[in-house]
Amino acid sequence: MDAAKQIFADGMARFPGDASLANSAANLAMRLGDFELAERQFSQASMLDLGNLEFTLNRAIALARLGHHGQAISVLRPVEEEGWNDPKYCSARGAAERALGNLALAAKWYDRAIVLEPGHARALHGRARVSIEQGDPSAQQRFDAALAITQGDADLWLGKAQALDVAGDAKSAREIAEALVEQAPHWTEGLRFLAQLKLGAGETEFAGHYADAVRRVPQDPNIPFAWIALLEGNDRSTEAAEIAADARRKFPQTEPFALMEAVNSGSAGDDDRAEAIFADLGLGTPDRHLQEARHRIRRGELDRAEGLLDLVLAAEAWNISAFALLGVIWRLKDDDRARGRARWLHDQAGLVRLLPLIGADETLPDVASLLRALHDSSALPLGQSLRGGTQTRGILFDRTEPVLSELRAALLETIEEYRAGLPATDTAHPLLRHRDEGWKLAGSWSVRLNGGGDFHTSHIHPQGLVSSALYLEVPQADNPEAEEGWLEVGRPPPDLRLNLPPLQTIEPKPGHLALFPSTLYHGTRPFSAGRRMTVAFDVTLSESELK
Repeated sequence: MDAAKQIFADGMARFPGDASLANSAANLAMRLGDFELAERQFSQASMLDLGNLEFTLNRAIALARLGHHGQAISVLRPVEEEGWNDPKYCSARGAAERALGNLALAAKWYDRAIVLEPGHARALHGRARVSIEQGDPSAQQRFDAALAITQGDADLWLGKAQALDVAGDAKSAREIAEALVEQAPHWTEGLRFLAQLKLGAGETEFAGHYADAVRRVPQDPNIPFAWIALLEGNDRSTEAAEIAADARRKFPQTEPFALMEAVNSGSAGDDDRAEAIFADLGLGTPDRHLQEARHRIRRGELDRAEGLLDLVLAAEAWNISAFALLGVIWRLKDDDRARGRARWLHDQAGLVRLLPLIGADETLPDVASLLRALHDSSALPLGQSLRGGTQTRGILFDRTEPVLSELRAALLETIEEYRAGLPATDTAHPLLRHRDEGWKLAGSWSVRLNGGGDFHTSHIHPQGLVSSALYLEVPQADNPEAEEGWLEVGRPPPDLRLNLPPLQTIEPKPGHLALFPSTLYHGTRPFSAGRRMTVAFDVTLSESELK
């Protein structure tokens, strides 16, 4: 490979105007995994031979491998007319549209690729994935069609298992998941899906198969890494700390294991053990500083915690998790400057609101009926804030039911009312700096909690600007003064072990939408009887603003 790469470099130096040579050199770079070099060389080939569909398509594929899906579509769009009759173009266009969340367009391009070439493996696979993401009942059949072409694709088998699970055939889904884990114990996607099925079945030891995978593939650090993260997200910190300690011994050069042991030791209450690890830890990443700041807060070392969060913001200026912890620190500090900053961050009028959903009476009855049916075949998700209850699979607004499109439109209209009531633009504020920019919805889902102990533990959504809860069903309150089932905004998470009350409590009302900055911790109180069903999402910057 090195010799081939050198020959191409020499050839391109001698013949810089040869488009085919640049394209061939780029193909080698793709095989070597150097996608940045490949993209530059494919771009050169395309410029030397304008309109060449193959070279343009290759460049778009390289951009997609780099995660630049919007740029890939920009490259593909000018040759769309010629590409309409090329299955490779149609499949690549479908993949790029899917990566950007444009599922209807992705389905269109994948379908066109399959018309042109019925056995096109990538298009069949991509179309099957789109169908499950859209909640299409044909998903299982589409995975079967793709598997008829590519029997050995583990991700296709995983997709079929997921489709079976959605259809209510948990037994068949589990058989496939167990076969995948048996044949590919290193594949963390398969391990995680089997854990989800076990959790959904109510099994306490839902992660036991990770231990077997570690024994079978002892040289792979990715397995314990995924195992620790899974336990950490499901309140199993003591167990996670021990697995991290074992991984540290086996992989002494992999410093993230030391960080994971410190994080989980602290969460489990062993502050001295966490302190010893942090004292020797050489890792200087923003995540290390963020996690040590949590440790310092537990120990009451607020100045040190604030200094660590300043380091996070120096590297990642608008880190939502860092601002969330700073909000807690500023509330805890007993000085006027800190109290003023706490009010500025979270306590300005208009930042936290409960608004009636525009058009709720027309939209919500049909939405509630659909969601009840979806929850009846959903399960408690892995690694989320739920403690009990169920959460719908996937991204809710990727589904194709018309009533969900109506709900999305109503939410966007109501969000504009929230925006209009915000304080003035403030370039130093993590939300208000974006007050007048383009917003979009991201990551939508529905949660149903049952009386008797279900609740959301306090958490944040670090990828959002604004977080939410739309109430469709709420439990009947026997004792309103107890505020059962109410939303708490601003109470720190339990692992910080702080006796700090919420900034606000919000009584849930059917047809009303709670909106608040994503830097605010939030959770719900348990309730004794009835059901609570919500739709939630994050507000983020639109694609145009991200550019």
